[in-house]
Amino acid sequence: MQQAAEKADELIGDTLSSVRPPLEWTHDESDSGMCADAPELGDVTRRAVVMTQVSEGRRGSLLGIIERAWKRSGYTITKVNPDKDFPAVYADAGDGVLKMGLTVGYKGQFFLEVQTACVDRSKVSQPSTPGSGTDYRGKDVPTPDVRSDFWSSDTPIPSSSPS
Repeated sequence: MQQAAEKADELIGDTLSSVRPPLEWTHDESDSGMCADAPELGDVTRRAVVMTQVSEGRRGSLLGIIERAWKRSGYTITKVNPDKDFPAVYADAGDGVLKMGLTVGYKGQFFLEVQTACVDRSKVSQPSTPGSGTDYRGKDVPTPDVRSDFWSSDTPIPSSSPS
């Protein structure tokens, strides 16, 4: 389980560091459990929360950046939820171990969750990888509170296609 958790932490870091301009994010609750069909096995869920305010007009762009980054990494997109208020994208790492989802929640806050498959049970430590910005581990994570000249802007992103 610890090795799977470390892979999940790496995936979170790689995913969020692929975004330019960079976002501020923090780790959220992690948990682990037993697998119902095999008590000698367990799974781990790691979560990260984006603290950068992403305007409604830029949420689709951020989802697209993450989706393309996952595809470049060889992950399979398993579902896209185009909901206007709460869109999401889900993927499978293809290794039989990791599944992930990026969802938009209340006030446009982005949540990244990585869940492992059932693997050999072991003790699991909290993520040792740093977030970027304030660390809220062990505390309630507030709604997005970091303003970005780019991500928080209501100005439409200019098209890169020729006129």
